[in-house]
Amino acid sequence: MKLAEALSVRADLQKRISQLKTRLKDSSKVQEGDEPAESVQDLRGELDDCLAQLEELIFRINKTNMQATHEGESLTRMIARKDVLTLRLSVMREVVNYVIVTDRLGRNEIKYVRTIDVAQLRKEMDGYAKRLRELDLKLQSLNWTVDLV
Repeated sequence: MKLAEALSVRADLQKRISQLKTRLKDSSKVQEGDEPAESVQDLRGELDDCLAQLEELIFRINKTNMQATHEGESLTRMIARKDVLTLRLSVMREVVNYVIVTDRLGRNEIKYVRTIDVAQLRKEMDGYAKRLRELDLKLQSLNWTVDLV
């Protein structure tokens, strides 16, 4: 199995677990005199099976990411870099959105001035976004070539 396939299976398991949680909650409390739509014990058994599969899969994915390298860098390091780039862009977008909004409603209110160069910040953001896209494409490509440990 390729790493990309394992990531897809992991996503499916996570969705399944979320659905089971909802069904379990729906069946764990009913109006007095009513019967639950599904057996709580059966749902818990199915949930336990899915969680055990997920745990094993996460372990294997993480182990693969630690062992697999590209140009001397582990996939885990590349993923960490991607996560930080994503966070950096998110922070920068929030700052830009914050400073471009006009809070002033009338002339007599306090006037605020920007202390950053929005155009320059947007240019930096474009550079980070490009790096993020390139890194994401590289990771996706590697996921289809790396075998799951």
